[in-house]
Amino acid sequence: MNRSHAARILLFALCAKFVAVAHALSSDSDQPIEIESDFAELDDQEHKTIYIGNVVVTQGSIRMTGDKLRANFNENRELIEAFMEGRPAHFKQTPDGDKQDIMGEALDVEYYAKKNLLFLIQRAKLTQGERLFEGYRINYDTKKSIITGRGTPGDKPQTPEAGAPKSQGRVHVIIPPKTPPGGAAPAPVPAPAPATP
Repeated sequence: MNRSHAARILLFALCAKFVAVAHALSSDSDQPIEIESDFAELDDQEHKTIYIGNVVVTQGSIRMTGDKLRANFNENRELIEAFMEGRPAHFKQTPDGDKQDIMGEALDVEYYAKKNLLFLIQRAKLTQGERLFEGYRINYDTKKSIITGRGTPGDKPQTPEAGAPKSQGRVHVIIPPKTPPGGAAPAPVPAPAPATP
């Protein structure tokens, strides 16, 4: 097998695994995968690929951008892990069912294929319409659909310093009210009447 053919197989395996972690349009997996960067290197002996400089990965409605993409494969050319770095790295996808696009960003994005885990690390943020999940780190179990977040880099929660913004060191989640059928916004809940003596 020539080096060019091997590179295409590795690129396909990388992107198929890396972008499939989110439930995008069902037709996305049938679309061609494209990777653009200023520099690319494939090491067949070490089973590694590296893309550096303005990295753009697209497949159907899925788009990921960052400064550097590194991927490691096993001897069967199956993806083991992938790492995207950026300032920040971004991704966007369109889910099935006329739902709003899902957008995410973090300084580092890690994907562990065998464990079905996606990690957004440092200034991590996920949004879908008005829904928001942000913190230092967001972990997503792609098999169980479980999202966890951490406000600080360590194992133990830290108390924000005096004068620091309230959100520093905390996970921030916004869950908007559900819009009833017909699209009308829910009626506001009236404030309780003041107590009379």
